[in-house]
Amino acid sequence: MSKIPPQNLEAESSLLGALLIDKEAIIKVGDALRPADFYKESHGLIYQAILDLFEKHEPADILSVGNRLAEKKQLDGVGGKAYLAELTAGVPNSSHVVTYSEIIRKKSTLRKLERAASEISEFSFSEDQDVSSLLDRAEQKLFSISQESLKKNFIPIKSVLTEAFNRIDELHKSGGKGTRGIPSGFSDLDNKLSGFQNSDLIILAARPSLGKTTLALDIARNVAVKARVPVGIFSLEMSKEQLVDRLLSAEAEVDLWKMRTGRLSDKEEDDDFPRIGRAMGVLSEAPIFIDDSANSNVMEIRTKARRLKMEHNLGFLVVDYLQLMEGDANSENRVQEISKISRSLKQIARELDIPVLALSQLSRAVESRSPAIPKLADLRESGSIEQDADIVMFIYRRIKDKSRGDCPEEEKNIAEIHIDKHRNGPTGLCRLFFDENKVSFKNLDKEYQHMTPPLEENTDDIPIPGRKTHAQIGWQNIP
Repeated sequence: MSKIPPQNLEAESSLLGALLIDKEAIIKVGDALRPADFYKESHGLIYQAILDLFEKHEPADILSVGNRLAEKKQLDGVGGKAYLAELTAGVPNSSHVVTYSEIIRKKSTLRKLERAASEISEFSFSEDQDVSSLLDRAEQKLFSISQESLKKNFIPIKSVLTEAFNRIDELHKSGGKGTRGIPSGFSDLDNKLSGFQNSDLIILAARPSLGKTTLALDIARNVAVKARVPVGIFSLEMSKEQLVDRLLSAEAEVDLWKMRTGRLSDKEEDDDFPRIGRAMGVLSEAPIFIDDSANSNVMEIRTKARRLKMEHNLGFLVVDYLQLMEGDANSENRVQEISKISRSLKQIARELDIPVLALSQLSRAVESRSPAIPKLADLRESGSIEQDADIVMFIYRRIKDKSRGDCPEEEKNIAEIHIDKHRNGPTGLCRLFFDENKVSFKNLDKEYQHMTPPLEENTDDIPIPGRKTHAQIGWQNIP
């Protein structure tokens, strides 16, 4: 015996009756309910006729709705004007239209879930199709149903203006140093970008060993620890253990190599173990989620990101790095494959309404120039990376640029972040201090950006003739 699909015909009849006796009632439910949400087909046709009249600014009653249905040759099919009169007789007033609407929508959602389950079961027997593709189709069906149930209503501009004024006032009080989006934790970068905006795809690119992963982890750590925004990290290059070591070293400000080899000091003046303990406490409370699957493709990343969004309200995503992702097997060449990957990452950013920070390699062409400062054309297997990205940033370090000879002492720890594309703002350059031992980037005061940073690890703030301390040269940790 087959089961009857979820439905509530009484709620459908009551809603239609209320709409027929009160011409203003449609305003309360017209944006939330569709004809397809009705279980009984004739009810959907009647509701569509009411919507048609509403769009023409004509009142909906038994006569006008009957005439509209007659024009469409549907009146007899729904039961004639006698059935319309029967609908109105069943309700005394329209006070409960919103409640009826919610019941109908709920039943409609349950039917959609039932149909989706049936379709998923059906195409699961397609053994000739790629499993990951089938999983993506299945999740997309369920996700689209959940998105349909999220309806946004109009918001009075008065309340939006109040929020806007408060935001502008806060930015003004900060001296123009505030951020509108999610802060990176690096003041110079945040001043230029005003933080990372939702739905943006941000590309961070550099040649190997210049600090792409390090900068991405520093940003992710600050977003999670300071801004308390849930962060997802997809690492296709490093294991979760390697990532955690770097996060811990940067947060504790402990030499990464010493930490990895166990050569830590327990002397009071070095304070390594207490710092690591405090850092572990901070990071354990941070909403950071790591996936180190080495062969992830776009569909897997999208699926896991959706799950993180639903379960943990994901607010920021890092992908390290783009060229290691597996693309569409049907792509004709690698450039086309990378183009599809970058386009998919942009779609993820828009679908989940979060910033996506994707790391990218650069072609060797950059090394043939002097100075070897990257350009947009250097994006490796670029395809549509430049087109899809809202922001493109490059890392340049003078000490790694062999084309310019020996690096001056004062520039050895300076990293330049070149913002070459910024869809909604200015491009430009910002400088950071790169701590080689702790493998992390730090803010660098503009006044002192070209001065020699401290070289010895455990005498940071001890005055030494001829050398300035951290406070004097103007570099500091992420605030």
